[in-house]
Amino acid sequence: MSKKFILIFGGLVLIMLALVAGAVSAQEPCADCHNDTTIITGKETAWAESTHGTGEAYLRGTSAGCAGCHSGGGFSDMVAAGLTPDTVEVGDPNPTRQDCRACHNIHVTYTSEDWSLETTDEVALYAFEDVVFDGGKGSLCANCHQPRRQMEVVDGIVNVDSTHWGPHHGPQSAMLLGVGGALGVESEGRESDHYRSTDETCVTCHVYNDSHTFEPSLAACLECHEEAESFDIEGVQTKVDELLVELQDALVANGLLAGDAENGFHPVVGEYPEAQAGALWNYIFIAIEDSSHGVHNSDYTIDLLESSIEALK
Repeated sequence: MSKKFILIFGGLVLIMLALVAGAVSAQEPCADCHNDTTIITGKETAWAESTHGTGEAYLRGTSAGCAGCHSGGGFSDMVAAGLTPDTVEVGDPNPTRQDCRACHNIHVTYTSEDWSLETTDEVALYAFEDVVFDGGKGSLCANCHQPRRQMEVVDGIVNVDSTHWGPHHGPQSAMLLGVGGALGVESEGRESDHYRSTDETCVTCHVYNDSHTFEPSLAACLECHEEAESFDIEGVQTKVDELLVELQDALVANGLLAGDAENGFHPVVGEYPEAQAGALWNYIFIAIEDSSHGVHNSDYTIDLLESSIEALK
């Protein structure tokens, strides 16, 4: 065996060893997440049971006006571009559900840092002037969970132009801040304790102990409400539900609301005086869209309901 062959063979062996060592080294950061634990599969399983993980709402993501919130890929593109849902100009040709990549910086560093959120910047609510949601990790949610509009009044008349009329889906950030309702109910300084007294707002209750079903946790409530046995703390949900039934009956009787308990209720298209339309708006805002039965902002919710009932008398 020649000396030249030995040198060449030895060099190849060293190169191969270096490549193997490099491959092992490259795999080490990936193992922060891709390992033999349930760190990924557990969260995927929980997410798959959530509203974000089910249904067909993501199909709306092909529309430019919907892509920023209805498609996970569209949401990531919106955040990266510094846009708001109402300024997205191009639909997502391959819409996805709001999955891991929608919220997290997946496969950016290839370490556990990829679990960091895409953004936690404060959010200027685009349907309002000078209203900002600064809710820590919950600010990520507020990018989409905000109203798209306020009620428009022209010469004392409101045009209810669609059975989908209202603030649009997911106005929870506005409810937490105590804004977005109609009939001139005072909103200054109406932020909920769930906004003022929690560091991460939405995440504090809906991702308690890192749960990815996003269902609110009673255990989270016990951190502050030690005696709580349900979400109906101090009877708030019971009172809100009673007021909602009273308002719902009044709206149906006045011809502004149609439907039934099984199939749901929707506004009746038409032109209405501001007081009547405002009562309808508040019903949609609270019962159909916020859907917390008063938990997100009990005082503001009850004031809106009582004002709405009075407006229909």
